[in-house]
Amino acid sequence: MGKKEEQHMVKNGGMVLEELISTGNGRCNPIRNFSAKQLLEATNNFHSPSFTTRGEEKWFKAFVNNRPVLIKKVCCSEPSLTEVCRDIAISSQMSSHGRVLKLLGCCLEFPVPALVYEDAENGPLNRYGGTNGQSLPWMTRLRIAKDIANALTNLHTAFSRPIIHLSVEPSNVLLDTDFVPKLCNFSRSVSIPEGETQVKVLQFSGTFGFLDPHYINTFSATEKTDVYSFGVFLLVLLTGKPACDMQGRLVDFVAKKPWNEIVDSTILEEEGVTTEKQQKKLLDFLNLGLKCTQDGCEDRPTMIDVAKELVRIHSSTPAP
Repeated sequence: MGKKEEQHMVKNGGMVLEELISTGNGRCNPIRNFSAKQLLEATNNFHSPSFTTRGEEKWFKAFVNNRPVLIKKVCCSEPSLTEVCRDIAISSQMSSHGRVLKLLGCCLEFPVPALVYEDAENGPLNRYGGTNGQSLPWMTRLRIAKDIANALTNLHTAFSRPIIHLSVEPSNVLLDTDFVPKLCNFSRSVSIPEGETQVKVLQFSGTFGFLDPHYINTFSATEKTDVYSFGVFLLVLLTGKPACDMQGRLVDFVAKKPWNEIVDSTILEEEGVTTEKQQKKLLDFLNLGLKCTQDGCEDRPTMIDVAKELVRIHSSTPAP
């Protein structure tokens, strides 16, 4: 390791420690440090990423110590450094949750650390709620919604102070070989101060179409900010449409159409979905998405209630 690499490691390690302390949780899973040489060899000097998310995040499928992994490298900039260190800190504390992409370790020797995760063979969901150019069966979509709601509930409740994800969208949900969803990317997450119900966010972030109106108007994030984004995520899964396109926001489109014109046609073509009982489940799913995307924070359910409702819908929906 050269002098520059040592300097990066000291600086980055200190920032990760600060982020760990700022969450107020006081615990984390061990964070293994990989060498720059290991990751450069595994990725052919970070050449030809397997996929990208948010433009600046490049993901590489690779083998490290004969184990398949995903390596995430973010472009070098000062804001990215803070966000990546936060991502490492929160990911390490959430990695024991079965529906969070497990952080195996990181490399602190680069100007901006690289993150090493467990492999997720089917990659991220696309903007239509599918993967690899294909739509997903209704039961798979429902399971994804249920599992990610559980992960977000844990994020809101398992720490001494609630943590708001602030980037709930399809690209931050990766699927393993069995299409089990894994939530990732905590780089823009924020903690709510003790005794408060919201937190001011100085640097506005998020993807248009998923953004909570209260957050847009006040630059204040609450637990209901994630609920709104998750509600849009539900509507994407149900309709097979992006959160926003040339015709406007998905939330506005859904509010104007009858339910049978909203649901993705590939779902309606599945065997057994046309029964009255199954249609009731689709309608329940739609109504939950609409409740989550109410303009007023007070009109939305909590993530705990959302998760409970999705468990109810899922458990009473028989597999085809």
